[in-house]
Amino acid sequence: MSRPPGQRLGRIMLILAWAAALFLATHFFGRWEESRENPNPAPASLHTQNYIEVRLAGDGRGHFVAGGQINGTPVRFLLDTGATDVAVPEQLVERLGLERGVEITLLTANGRTTGYRTYLAHLQLGDIVLRDVRALIAPGMGNDQVLLGMSALRQLEFTQRDGTLVLRQYIEP
Repeated sequence: MSRPPGQRLGRIMLILAWAAALFLATHFFGRWEESRENPNPAPASLHTQNYIEVRLAGDGRGHFVAGGQINGTPVRFLLDTGATDVAVPEQLVERLGLERGVEITLLTANGRTTGYRTYLAHLQLGDIVLRDVRALIAPGMGNDQVLLGMSALRQLEFTQRDGTLVLRQYIEP
């Protein structure tokens, strides 16, 4: 026995409404989760006569993650004042156009490993731009986050207060 057309249309509309609600919920929670992992996907910059300033909000674990660029290619940075150099995961080498330099032994939290020296022609975070930054290519990092270590951070002034990290690059007159 077939249903009247009004009942069939009502059932179809109910299914479409549920599908739309599920899609919107998935989209909303996906964006929410992404903002928790990287609260600074495109950091804003403040320009003054003397400096450029970028403010970064900490993530839920107290880390500072931000979107930026290396050699014009978008990357995600994890700021790490305990890292001597900027550390680039090996899987990003080709995409960033990096050359492997001298082989070096790296001491990591996971033990000893072999990495390579390299230089970043252009590193950008907000409107802060650093050139010819010493870096290393590190195997086995396990993700696509670039550790923004002291070879870059020492060129900036940085302070942390109330869950916000302020980076300043002074402009020479």
